[in-house]
Amino acid sequence: MKNLRLMEASDQIALLFVILFGALMLVSLGAFLYSLRERGESNSPEAVANWRRFKRDLKGVWVGSMVFWAAWVSGPVGATLLFGVLSFLALREFITLMHTRRADHRSLILAFFVLLPLQYMLVGTRHFDVFSVLIPVYGFLAIPVVAALADDPGRFLERNAKIQWGIMVCVYGLSHGPALLLLDFKGYEGRGAFLLFFLVMVVGIGQIVQEVASRSLRSRPLVRRISRSFSLRAWGLGLAAAALSGALLYWITPFKAGQALVMAAIAAAAGSMGGLVMKALKRDAGVVYWGNLSSITGAVGLLDRIAVLCFAAPVFFHSVRWYFKVSV
Repeated sequence: MKNLRLMEASDQIALLFVILFGALMLVSLGAFLYSLRERGESNSPEAVANWRRFKRDLKGVWVGSMVFWAAWVSGPVGATLLFGVLSFLALREFITLMHTRRADHRSLILAFFVLLPLQYMLVGTRHFDVFSVLIPVYGFLAIPVVAALADDPGRFLERNAKIQWGIMVCVYGLSHGPALLLLDFKGYEGRGAFLLFFLVMVVGIGQIVQEVASRSLRSRPLVRRISRSFSLRAWGLGLAAAALSGALLYWITPFKAGQALVMAAIAAAAGSMGGLVMKALKRDAGVVYWGNLSSITGAVGLLDRIAVLCFAAPVFFHSVRWYFKVSV
């Protein structure tokens, strides 16, 4: 591990991508061979549904890995623009499923074309103190003011709450991803990409283990009307797996092994709870997945892929800044 930490940043990144894409290729090859073996055999509807879900999740992992690679290749500026586009598509997908009125158009214009680009501009220029409060303070106050000027009091609180919630999740939460790329520690300059990789890996591993455990263990669901697969046992196993993977990946971070374990647990806990909240929102909207085949966003189900990251990224970012007293 000491030798790995002493490697040059470019060599560490190359090693990470070799491991990441190598593992994905092996899993994809195994899935392909499994599909050939199972083709022609009669399977239960549940097995078919699980297989489709696995293929969809594997595709999501491939897309996420390619996005991370593109973010690293394009540098901090390119990564900030890339995440800005993802926020735009995710917010549009969110708003598409929410019932809005003509009077909301001004608020939506403010959200899409003022708050969103301004948020990412502050990230790109490393104005982290202002970026941390722009949306939860100024955006929170500006949205209802603009809505009130439209002179439509019908379901005023509900309409504004939906827009504010969408901005917080799709813009504010996701914008902490590129912010991690620009976060510099003393003696760790220029390696912010590893923090983002660390976050994505531990949160992803935690989610996968939790999902597998929920299907394998017969545990009583904690919130049956929102998710029949969310149980304390499965959640605990996912949290433990994320923490262990974080400790094993400490060499790519400025943390010690114990610190990496705790940070991974915090990120995974925030991500899993975020996923549960997004499931509750989908239940309320009466949909199974964010987006659908006729979605005009062009990003079908994007929120299903990034929901946990939208919750985990801000908690992880501010935990790191607070504990290690990183100013910029």
